[in-house]
Amino acid sequence: MTAPVPTLADPAALEAAGIRVELEGELAVVTLCSPKRRNAQSPAMWRALAAVGRELPGTVRVVLLKADGVSFSAGLDRAMFTPEGIPGEPNFLALAAAPDQELDAAIAGYQEGFTWWRRPDLVTVAAVQGHAVGAGFQLALACDLRVCAEDVQFSMKETSLGLVPDLTGTKPLTDLVGYARALEMCATGRWIGAAEAAATGLANRVVPGEELEAAARALAAELLAAPRNAVIETKALLQGAGGRDHEEQRAAERAAQARRLRDLAGIGD
Repeated sequence: MTAPVPTLADPAALEAAGIRVELEGELAVVTLCSPKRRNAQSPAMWRALAAVGRELPGTVRVVLLKADGVSFSAGLDRAMFTPEGIPGEPNFLALAAAPDQELDAAIAGYQEGFTWWRRPDLVTVAAVQGHAVGAGFQLALACDLRVCAEDVQFSMKETSLGLVPDLTGTKPLTDLVGYARALEMCATGRWIGAAEAAATGLANRVVPGEELEAAARALAAELLAAPRNAVIETKALLQGAGGRDHEEQRAAERAAQARRLRDLAGIGD
């Protein structure tokens, strides 16, 4: 029997699933809070993250994702690979034996904890230190921006385990570093340090570890300084740019600017 999904109104249940949420006006801070387990992830954590995305107040504009301890996230809890599994969760053998629709629905449910971070009405920033492995790498990739400590080590280990990255990480990784680099990173599962992360676009900023949270909060403050609707329109333009040709993007810019001008003039819809 799967445990009930925790809510923002039940911080103890969220913490039991491995996350903590603090609302600071227009900023929400989501913290992975199982440092003794290096913030290993479980389906319960993914359900909790999905619930946070559904329940964030509409006043929130920026979400900061960070982690307690020396590592951002060591990835999937390896208990999922064992016959005993995680109490209350199907292990990999049970998932593999499920009918196609049930298996697809299970994975889709897991993905919900990763999809809302790129919502058009939010800008999300991950503060990443130490190891960000597999699901941890994909959770960092789920965010719009990444501030990384100098000791960061990314790795996409799924392929090494006979699996594929299925927690929404393949699209943003390819968008950031290109197909060839993404394939090489995923197929080898090798470690990617701070210098390479900065050079390839995985990291927006790299700072000493002791400055990580302050740097991420400073970026969040910079994002909050701009008018909300201008940020939302700009994010939508940039998110859609990859699927448009030059003329289509020009038209999208014109339409967005017309909305902004009318809004500023007080004659918008």
